Amino acid sequence: MKRMKAGLIVLLVFIQAIPAFSQKDSVFRRFHIAIFTPLYLDSAFDATETYRFGKTFPRFMNAGLEFYEGAQLAIDSLQKEGAMLEIHVYDTRASSPRFDDIVKSDSLKKMDMIIGHVTAYEAKLLADSAARKNIPFINVNFPNDAGVTNNPNFVILNSTLKTHCEGLYRFLQKNFALSPIIVFRKKGQQEDRLTDYFKEIEKTTASVPLKLKYVVLDENFTPQQLSPHLNADKTTAAIAGSLDINFAQRICQQLATLNATHATTVFGMPTWDGADFTRSEYKDLEIYYSTPFYIAPEDRNANLIQQVFKTRFYSRPSDMVYRGYETMYHFGKLLIQHKENINSSLSDKKYLLFTQFDIQPVLDKKTMTLDYFENKKLYFVKKIDGVVRAVY
Repeated sequence: MKRMKAGLIVLLVFIQAIPAFSQKDSVFRRFHIAIFTPLYLDSAFDATETYRFGKTFPRFMNAGLEFYEGAQLAIDSLQKEGAMLEIHVYDTRASSPRFDDIVKSDSLKKMDMIIGHVTAYEAKLLADSAARKNIPFINVNFPNDAGVTNNPNFVILNSTLKTHCEGLYRFLQKNFALSPIIVFRKKGQQEDRLTDYFKEIEKTTASVPLKLKYVVLDENFTPQQLSPHLNADKTTAAIAGSLDINFAQRICQQLATLNATHATTVFGMPTWDGADFTRSEYKDLEIYYSTPFYIAPEDRNANLIQQVFKTRFYSRPSDMVYRGYETMYHFGKLLIQHKENINSSLSDKKYLLFTQFDIQPVLDKKTMTLDYFENKKLYFVKKIDGVVRAVY
């Protein structure tokens, strides 16, 4: 725990020292980037700088801190390249200054870009601020438009649920068009929304529509309730039409018991990325899910990050570390290259690292005006017994 506490104290020093990273006055313009992330530093230490949680590290602090750690590594790389950037880091959970006050203050006036690990509320406020300033806001984690419309400065990296449904539908058209396809779901507003997405896609697809069959299950469904909907002669493609991870694991457990007589390939939602499918209950069941972020084990850049992270923090980097690194590096480099034209160059793929972002405009279908930009790149991960067998 002493090492953990020391790491957080150093983090404070890094944040205070970051503005000094930019080069001295020059004929070249320095660009300013604001990073918003939940660090919970006020929660971690009391007034005497004593760590509050003893020998534990609260899980609620992980994502924001790991994102910052990745961004800090990218800042180190950019500094070595002599990048003309000045980075300003804001803890969105700080008691002073508060997030709302920062967004309203003059401190954001000089920013050329905003990068945020945010909630829905924070995404909306930062998107509105970016629109007023006419600068890009890169929403790193929140997979939703947060009610934002008519804002060409708003970029969603973590693809929305609608985009996942569109990607899954196209994947099935390409690879399972001749298979019987069943959508197993439970009752719920979220599940209704998923169903509506699939039905909308079915009406607008340029290819031959899939013949989806929808089955609503009760809370305590059994294998006997599933088997009548499966095909004994050919593999059934079963879509789990819910983001509920408990429903996901239950449907997979039940289908696995039927797999010997009713072969099934299961397709899940992006929430399945962190689910544990290694237990024997899922033996031999093919499971697919979509994700906009995939780090290939053999990726050279990823392995370099692993080595640096192991040396500096004595642990392995999480997915959020990679996301912090690639977001800071990629968009920082784009800002330096395109300068005032950055808004029209967000889809430039020149500086991509681990994941292949595909930044595309999202239009309001009624007015055909630009609402925001979104990463449309999806990877389809295939797992058997919890082991990644293929990525498409």
